[in-house]
Order: sequence, then C-alpha cells, then structure tokens
Amino acid sequence: MDEHFVHQLPEPLPVAAIEHHHWRESYFFVTHGPDRHDDVVIVAMAHYPARGAMDALLMGRIGGERLFQYHARPYGDDPHTTSVGPVTVSVEEPLRRLRVSVEPTDGFAADLMFTARTQPYLMRRGRLSDADGLIWDQSQMFQSGQFSGTYTSGGQTHDVAGWLGQRDHSWGVRNHGRVPLWVWLAVQLPDGMFGLWNWELADGSLVFLDGCWAPADGSDPVPLVGFDHELTWTVDGRPAPWATNGEGITGLSGRVSLTTADGRTVTLDAEGEWCAPYVPFHGGGLNVMDVRADDGRTGTAIYEVTGRHHHRYFPDPPSVGSVTASAQ
Repeated sequence: MDEHFVHQLPEPLPVAAIEHHHWRESYFFVTHGPDRHDDVVIVAMAHYPARGAMDALLMGRIGGERLFQYHARPYGDDPHTTSVGPVTVSVEEPLRRLRVSVEPTDGFAADLMFTARTQPYLMRRGRLSDADGLIWDQSQMFQSGQFSGTYTSGGQTHDVAGWLGQRDHSWGVRNHGRVPLWVWLAVQLPDGMFGLWNWELADGSLVFLDGCWAPADGSDPVPLVGFDHELTWTVDGRPAPWATNGEGITGLSGRVSLTTADGRTVTLDAEGEWCAPYVPFHGGGLNVMDVRADDGRTGTAIYEVTGRHHHRYFPDPPSVGSVTASAQ
C-alpha cells in the first residue's frame, strides 16, 4: 500500500493529515538518454483532497522542442484510481516495477516501465512556515531505475531501452509559489545514484537537507550529511545573472559537493540546459545535465533549482518575509 495514494490518516480520502489547500500526494517519473542533448520525458501525477481533484503533467524535451500537457479530473466517487485523462500509473511489483502509460493525446503517447536499480530511500519529514502560514510540510521517497518501453511524438516512435532516471513519491503540503529556494538533484552514475532535496531561506540559511548515495548493487543507501552548491545560470553555456522573470536563461552549470554519512565527499561538475523551465509561473525549473565526478565517473542528471527569492539564484524578487523551519 506504500505505493498507492493513501498517505494521509487511517481514514479514507478526501480526509488528509493536514487540511490545507496545498496538501497533495504525487508521483514523479523522469527518464533521459545517456547524453544531455538526448530527449527527456517527465510524467507527474498528483491528487489534492481539499480540492477534490487530481491532475497529471507531461513535461520534457523531445527533438529540441518542449513537451507540456496538463490534464485534470474531479474525484467524483473515485479518489484512488491513478488515472487522469490519458495518463495512468500502475504498480506492477511494489518498490520494484511501475508502469506509466499515456494514451495518444495532442501528438504524444508513451508506454514506459520503471524497474528499480537501487533501493528506495525515504527522506524524513520537513516543515517550513512564515508569518503568513504554512509553506511546506512534506515527506518524500525516491528511487533510481532503468526504463524500458517507447514514447511517440510527432508520428515518430522512440525506444527508451536502457535509459536511466528516477521516480519520486511525495505527500504533504507544498505551496511552490512561496518557497524561497529548493534544490533537488537526481544524479545517475554507472554504479548508483545521488538523490537529495535541499531547502534554504533567502539569505542561504539551511532549512532542510536529506538525501543519499544509493548503490546500483542493491545495498543499503548511505544518507547524506553535507551538501555545498555553486551553480550558475547560463545563456547558451555562458554564465548569466537571473533576471526577475528569468528571460534569456537557457540552462545551468557549476559544481556541487556531497558528503555521505560514511565520511566520503564527492564533487560533481555539471553543465546542461532546460528540459522543463517553470517560468513564468515560478522561478527556475528542471535542467538535464552531463556530470563528471572528481574520481572520473561520468553520468547524467536532472538538477532542479526553483524558488521565489534567494541571494544566489533569485536575488531580484521580494523576500518571503520572516520564515521559520523545523524537521521531524
């Protein structure tokens, strides 16, 4: 049952643990080719008890063009079936294989199978609020996997055999438009993955950090205890400042360092470009990256940098005010 949309209380939906307009439970799948210039396919699905509705997003980049579709349905008498419009998520084998199907709509279709290559990792619960109330109170599980199947766009069918990627399953409150900054990484290396979520205030103070190194041999994930980031927005590969609306920005580059609980530190240099920009609705977005570790390993990754106000990444927008945070 951990795979299904039931993470609230020992009561049926639409009763949730926190009765909040932004309480949501969601799936997120992303897969990409072995090079940052390859296609990227992203499927997200969520339900919102306070709204009595579910939605699904198709995002990514195919043949250099942006993919974006939005689908929604009211709960009606069925808040649990994970189908929204043409999009269906099916649990084939818990914590091991999940299937994502998209019936042909607006020129796009897909039949993708996620097969785990690492153990799942459950991040602890975190919380963020300000004078205007709750911004974030959420838990999340993520897992690296290998994808198989096909997607079709513009009349051409493409095979994803061997493509790597990640799937997330999260539940709780997330008011995206009021978050100062979050950095989410899904780094796929030959022998495993780094995954993390890092939240900061506008001045760079740390609110929350959790994540892991998950080996591809199926052994236990090793939690992260440290994360440093020096990333820069780019325009056609050249460093550039973020304007208020991100106009002209095409990607991201820079260095991050990750320290695990067993005392190892790995530094990653990366460069890439948008695969799902959030502007004009939010700052930042998802970038597909080529990465090189300081020990010589290479791979691909998705770097998500998003938020409303942060001294490094979003210096122009107004502050979100006095913010407090806690973790459980």
